[in-house]
Amino acid sequence: MAGHSKWANIQHRKGAQDKKRAKAFSKLGKEIQVATKMGGEDPDANPRLRLAILTARSNSMPKDRIERAIKAGAGTANDGCDFVEMRYEGYGAGGAAIIIDSLTDNKNRTASEVRSTFSKYGGNLGESNSVGFMFDRIGQIIFKADIVDADTIFEAAVESGANDCESDSNLHIITCDPNDFSTVQEALIESFGEAEESGLVWAPNVMASVTEEQAITILKMIDTLEDLDDVQSVTSNLDVTEEIMEKLLA
Repeated sequence: MAGHSKWANIQHRKGAQDKKRAKAFSKLGKEIQVATKMGGEDPDANPRLRLAILTARSNSMPKDRIERAIKAGAGTANDGCDFVEMRYEGYGAGGAAIIIDSLTDNKNRTASEVRSTFSKYGGNLGESNSVGFMFDRIGQIIFKADIVDADTIFEAAVESGANDCESDSNLHIITCDPNDFSTVQEALIESFGEAEESGLVWAPNVMASVTEEQAITILKMIDTLEDLDDVQSVTSNLDVTEEIMEKLLA
C-alpha cells in the first residue's frame, strides 16, 4: 500500500491548497441526494446515506445543507434535479490510469466535458473497465499527524477493524474493507474527533512511473477534471519520485 499512501498524500496536499469549499459542498450534497433517493432518508437503514452524511460532516459541511440535500433526495424539497452515476476510465500522459466518478443530470454534457479534458492534455478516454483492474475499492480515513502519535492510532485502527494505518510527518492514513468502513470510521472519530477526510476511494494496485513533465501534465488534467461540476472524484495510479513530488507540491 506504500504507493497508495504516497498518492493519498499528493491528493490531500493538493486539495488543501486548491479546494473550493462551495464546490466541495455541492458535490457532497449530490451524493447525499442520490443516496437518499436510492435507499430512503433514514441513515440507520441506508448505509450509503450514512456514509455520505459522515463524509460530509468530516468535510465541515453545514448541518442545514445536509438536511436540504436529504429532503431533495426524498422528494420533499423542490430541487428539480435527477442525478445518475457515471464512471469514466482512461489514460493520461505516460500511460497513467485515471478513474473519474461523476453524478450528473446530463450524461451527454458530462461525457463531452470529460472527453474534451482528456484530449486537451494528451490522454485517451477508454471503455468501461479499461483501467478498473488496476485499482481496488477501499475505505480511507485521514487524520492530521499532530492529533495523536503513530503507535496509538495504529493500535486503534487495528482494533476498529481496519486493514492498515500508515503515518508520516503530515498525516495518518487508515484503510479498510469497504464493508467495514462505517464501523471503522465511527470508532476512530469517537476516539480522535472528526477526520480530515474520509470516504470510499480507488486505491491503485499497479503504479505508473512517469517523467516530471508527464506528472505536471497529469496533475493539470486532474485539476481540470476535478473542477467540472459533475465530477465527484478523480483517481490516478500516478507514481513519481519523492524529488519530483516535492517540486510539484512546493
